[in-house]
Amino acid sequence: MVVIVAPGQPGPPQVGFVAGRKVGNAVRRNRAKRRLRAAVERVPLAEDTAYVVIGGPQVPDIDFERLMDWVTAVMGGGSGE
Repeated sequence: MVVIVAPGQPGPPQVGFVAGRKVGNAVRRNRAKRRLRAAVERVPLAEDTAYVVIGGPQVPDIDFERLMDWVTAVMGGGSGE
């Protein structure tokens, strides 16, 4: 999983989710994006910041608690790192 962070428009954080063909067919890509969306909703994000979350091939199948650990570590808990 990769997260790209950039200054965003003023206001609440903006988040986009990407799951490329390496993740699998359309069903697996959509599952990956849904799981990432659910995990990111539980992490505090910085205001005025834009995020692009790119899921890898492991995202559709990994245990959700482990996915949450990844998201928390990568997103920095709202610090923008």
